[in-house]
Amino acid sequence: MHLVLLTVWTVLWFAVVEPNGGFSWHYLRTGGELLYQGAAGDGTGGLNLYAHHPELQMGPVSFLVAGLFNPFHEATGQFHAAALMSLLGLVIVVLAGRSAAHHFLGTGTNHQRLRQRVLIAGLAFIPMWIEVAVRFGHLDDVLALFFTTLAVRSVTRGNAALTGAYLALAMDSKPTALAFVPLLLALPREKWLRAALWLAGLVALAWLPFFIGDPQSLAAAKFAIPNHPASALRWLGVGDPETPGWDRPAQAALGLALGALAVWRGRWAAVVLLGANARIVLDPSVYTYYTASVLLGTLLWDVIGQRRLVPWWSWLALLTLYGSVFAIPDDAARGLIRFAFVAVSTAYVLFWPVRERGRRGQGQRGQRGRVRRRPPAREDEGPASRTEPGPWPGRAATPGAGPPAAR
Repeated sequence: MHLVLLTVWTVLWFAVVEPNGGFSWHYLRTGGELLYQGAAGDGTGGLNLYAHHPELQMGPVSFLVAGLFNPFHEATGQFHAAALMSLLGLVIVVLAGRSAAHHFLGTGTNHQRLRQRVLIAGLAFIPMWIEVAVRFGHLDDVLALFFTTLAVRSVTRGNAALTGAYLALAMDSKPTALAFVPLLLALPREKWLRAALWLAGLVALAWLPFFIGDPQSLAAAKFAIPNHPASALRWLGVGDPETPGWDRPAQAALGLALGALAVWRGRWAAVVLLGANARIVLDPSVYTYYTASVLLGTLLWDVIGQRRLVPWWSWLALLTLYGSVFAIPDDAARGLIRFAFVAVSTAYVLFWPVRERGRRGQGQRGQRGRVRRRPPAREDEGPASRTEPGPWPGRAATPGAGPPAAR
């Protein structure tokens, strides 16, 4: 039933937004056309794409997928792409739920409560997903977040190769997904090298041909956008009219550092939220579709990182970051709200005390003997019987068993 409700909710938002959607789809369509034309055009496409069009800030995988819609009329292709991207939002919610179910196996988790948590968090996630997928048509963000969710699923299953491959595809879709790479550290230490090799290999395979084909492709990394008055960057005292030269490297460094700290603290489910926070706190722009990555982060944290029945971080993010756009006209006030959300949510997921089930030190031991703690057991999470239905219809939740795909 929760999947039916989420599907209806998605269709409703799609119907409302789609008639005026596709704000940025022309970038993807243009990039797809240029990439597929290769040497057949005026020399600005193919491997020369980024050298001649630095404004196209999407990854090559995004253009490869966008090019699949080129045979359609522009409006028809945009509609089909928007429908596909909307469907991926539902798939992400399902993947988040299955990842949580696998992560909590053997902990006495009440799977009916887990279903409810996925539903409530998903209801907050879907509106922002429609914003990025339909209103803006940002296929690059959609693919980057989708592949990141697949990487999370692979982490819960301990699959190093798939974790590295999915994170690479996320970066090949949009470079800002670099901030999610600390998910690799959530794997057992002996699997780090294998995952890193897959990551490095697939990233090199996608990007090196462009840099070898035209060294001027590096110009795309220096593309600047206006520093909006409502950005959190303004609250940090950065008054530059455009993107400072240090800003993009600082975003990546902050996201990587916070993600690594989260894993070291035993809170790997917060990596995506922290990476998204690093982006919005240092980004000079305030496009609403940025919030979709934050909502994916809160979705994963609410269903995997903690066990409260009400996933209030997802709704808090939706109301503060998206609701404030319509409710608060003052740019400076909106910038302060963005900064405050990042500061409070980051401090919470990293440092808020957690309670362990059982004696201290009974968690799964990770690198250097450090206990990799499971999310805290909470009083609102009643005990589950051995025969209780799992979080997905027709799935048993007996200890040691999981969804067929997770065994």
